Amino acid sequence: MEDILRSLGFLCLGSRMKRMGEQLQADTQRVLDRLDMRIQSSQYPLLAALDRLGPLPVGELAQSLGVAQPGVTRSVALLAELGLVEVNPADDDQRRRIVSLTGNGRRLVDRAKRDIWPSIENAVADLCADLSGPLLGQLSAIEDRLAETPLHRRAERIATP
Repeated sequence: MEDILRSLGFLCLGSRMKRMGEQLQADTQRVLDRLDMRIQSSQYPLLAALDRLGPLPVGELAQSLGVAQPGVTRSVALLAELGLVEVNPADDDQRRRIVSLTGNGRRLVDRAKRDIWPSIENAVADLCADLSGPLLGQLSAIEDRLAETPLHRRAERIATP
């Protein structure tokens, strides 16, 4: 069957990139599930931001990720329920909420940085290796490579030399 998003080229570039992003997140989730991780792949960037930047107000956390604040607020609430982050009022303004990693959150991030993130990063680098030429051609190559060997399979292959 014809891939409509692919055939419409630049007209559907955003939809095509979103589809690819969703596939990469789903494959990343398979890696996390295999390792018995407790959170969704889409929540790791939030934890990575707190690890890299330290405690942040919700608005600045959203800005650092380039996403809408309501989505970050929902993710923070879920991560707080899991005991991975805590939310406290700012010292200078009780209306501002500061998000920080808990001890359990720190341990999860440390484990992810050691055991998970490198294999996923290497799998994506393998997926994108030797791409050149026009953007639409590169996207087609990535989609074809993902169809041939999904990201989670690449991560398994790379993690086991």
